Amino acid sequence: MPAMRVEIDENSGFCFGVVNAIQKAEAELQRGSLYCIGDIVHNSLEMQRLAQQGLRSIDHETFAGLHRCRVLFRAHGEPPSSYEMAARNGIEVIDASCPVVLDLQRRIRKAHEQMHAGGGQIVIYGKPGHAEVVALVAQTGGEALIVERDADLAAIDFTKPVILFSQTTQGLDGFQKIVEQVKARAQAPVTVHDTICRKVANRVPQLKRFAANHDVILFVSGEKSSNGKQLFAVCREVNPRSYFIQGTGDLRDEMLENATSVGVSGATSTPRRLMEEVSDRVSRAVNDENDTYSEQVTR
Repeated sequence: MPAMRVEIDENSGFCFGVVNAIQKAEAELQRGSLYCIGDIVHNSLEMQRLAQQGLRSIDHETFAGLHRCRVLFRAHGEPPSSYEMAARNGIEVIDASCPVVLDLQRRIRKAHEQMHAGGGQIVIYGKPGHAEVVALVAQTGGEALIVERDADLAAIDFTKPVILFSQTTQGLDGFQKIVEQVKARAQAPVTVHDTICRKVANRVPQLKRFAANHDVILFVSGEKSSNGKQLFAVCREVNPRSYFIQGTGDLRDEMLENATSVGVSGATSTPRRLMEEVSDRVSRAVNDENDTYSEQVTR
């Protein structure tokens, strides 16, 4: 293979909320095993690393049966019922909820209290079933409406006031389209709160520039990461030679054929070390005349 430039996207990788959650988990694991409701991060390799240190991922049903132990609440946030159950069962909560998410929970709860008496509606632009959205809806006693696409708008009563929020990790373009649709149909006041995390929102224009500057993009992400899927789609739109990989084990020679510039990027749930491993493996493969790339990944 010809010599090539390999660059890691400096804007990719863990957001603050994930960094904070993992740091808290690692500190608490020094004291012994620790439970976490759901995966602390949607990356199987990172979860394997933390599991080896004693982190056990559980669901809410298992959580309900625990007593007198330590449980970490991940960055997505938890509904009020989780805090109440922890108090009843003598569980020590290690709260790693992202500050941005906690602030959004507070704002939605306050808006619901103000709107409830007047018959207004809280609408959340987000992904149904996503852990953050589940906790956000819980702030309204389950009354908030979730919209993800135009068809979901049929659930809104446009004769009544609407306060619209967004899940923190949604894209700005999608949110703006929903805002336009809601305002176009509204027969009562509409209040819009742009609550998208700018660390996530700014990734799209940054990633478009990064993907356009390289022959090939290797996008490192866990298969469960919705953020990873969204950002990979951005890469593919700009650069058709974009490949979704979970780590070095997914690399193949044909991905890099005739490439002189390779960009390595990742989701907000992707550890920096995984991107560095991919970059190092590619660099070693293309600069070692005695080894083919495929031979290196199968050793």
